[in-house]
Amino acid sequence: MLSSDIDEFCQNAYEANFGERPLGDIAKIEEGKIPQHDLLLAGFPCQPFSIIGHRKGFEDARGTLFFEIARILEAKRPKAFVLENVKMLKGHNGGKTLNRIMEVLRDLDYICDFRVLNALDFGLPQKRERVFIVGFRKRNNFTWPEGRAEMAPLSSILEKKVSKEFFASEQIRKNRLAKHAPTSEPTIWHENKSGNISAHPYSCALRAGASYNYLLVNGERRLTPREMLRLQGFPDSYRIVCNYTQTRKQAGNSLPVPVAKAVLLNLFASQNWKNGVYQKLDDQESTGEGQMILLEDIKKYDHKKKPTPANR
Repeated sequence: MLSSDIDEFCQNAYEANFGERPLGDIAKIEEGKIPQHDLLLAGFPCQPFSIIGHRKGFEDARGTLFFEIARILEAKRPKAFVLENVKMLKGHNGGKTLNRIMEVLRDLDYICDFRVLNALDFGLPQKRERVFIVGFRKRNNFTWPEGRAEMAPLSSILEKKVSKEFFASEQIRKNRLAKHAPTSEPTIWHENKSGNISAHPYSCALRAGASYNYLLVNGERRLTPREMLRLQGFPDSYRIVCNYTQTRKQAGNSLPVPVAKAVLLNLFASQNWKNGVYQKLDDQESTGEGQMILLEDIKKYDHKKKPTPANR
């Protein structure tokens, strides 16, 4: 099992919750030091791909974080992988970026597909659309989860007692009210780059680098760290060990947990990986233990009972 993250604060949070401290820069980890594994999970930035060439296969991925993913896939040949990126990847550089990524993965002899999935469709009160890419060494019956869960109400994730430090200044609140009338139900007010205000019974996508006040609950206050994690589907048992700024950054960069879970359940079913893994991942009271088990040798959970695919 191996995890990797260059951010020291992310390492601290991961270690506190999952009992393992991620290694640093994956580009500095030699293939021989990476253990054999059945499943690779990764995310990567798409911006460097704006200058890639065409039909150079594996070579034109060099110099990008995606190259490190491709490097590991080539060296370790895991049975499957799941990659994640922002929705904009689909249209980046006129679609050429994603096409090249898929081409490189297929050049490595993986059967691949991608889909844009929205956290709203998986029960979270957050409009967060992300590209998921799955790949397999052998053809199988994998199907994408449909995402038909009813959205949880904002009231279920909002804290009842919030410190004054999270409230915006009086001037900011006045500016919001000048542009949008108060709502009778809990809403999250979003200010776009043009200064327009919209209010929804759900959050727009959390972002790591946005203004602290671009999302305000009822136009009045910022989301607390616990609320941001809840919007991403983290259980309250998840330990917050970093300050507000770093936790906000981590929540803004995170996967929506129910979406990733649904994709992985379907992937496990397609690989006939047995119910020991399912029990960990499908435990609604899980404290995060399931995240660690994904990278372990899944073969040791080879029980007799065959799991049922989860189309969610």
